[in-house]
Amino acid sequence: MEERTFLTRDGLKKLGEELERLRTVRRAEVAERLHNAQDDGELIENAEYEDAKNEQAFVEGRILQLETMLSNAAIIEEAGPDGVVALGCTVTIKEADSRRHEEYQLVGAVEANPREGRISNESPLGRALLGRKVGDEVKVQAPAGAIKYKITKIRRE
Repeated sequence: MEERTFLTRDGLKKLGEELERLRTVRRAEVAERLHNAQDDGELIENAEYEDAKNEQAFVEGRILQLETMLSNAAIIEEAGPDGVVALGCTVTIKEADSRRHEEYQLVGAVEANPREGRISNESPLGRALLGRKVGDEVKVQAPAGAIKYKITKIRRE
């Protein structure tokens, strides 16, 4: 059985749009490249043809990957107990020795982008935060050692 792909509604929409673009636009572009490369003569030593075949394999692989993710998608719902960290929540934390606060939205691995403040529920910090409440302290193992964070705010999106 395939693993569930946890997505926000926005993430589901973006993946669906990417899949549609790959199926309609990119496939046609790659097919055109292949056709043009075939017209250029011998295929055995044709670098453009090889490159186009590699691109075709990449596009088809990404289409299969997206189809699998979307068929196993589980929408992150906003329901759940208030005040408890769950998928879809935005959590404000502060490092124990710091006054600086950091804010992260907890999302599925497909949508994770720490630079944009979106961390995966599968990441060490994400796993540590799940199910916790405001005021709880969590310890996360990092390459430099254990880091303690305190949850200061939980917001449902």
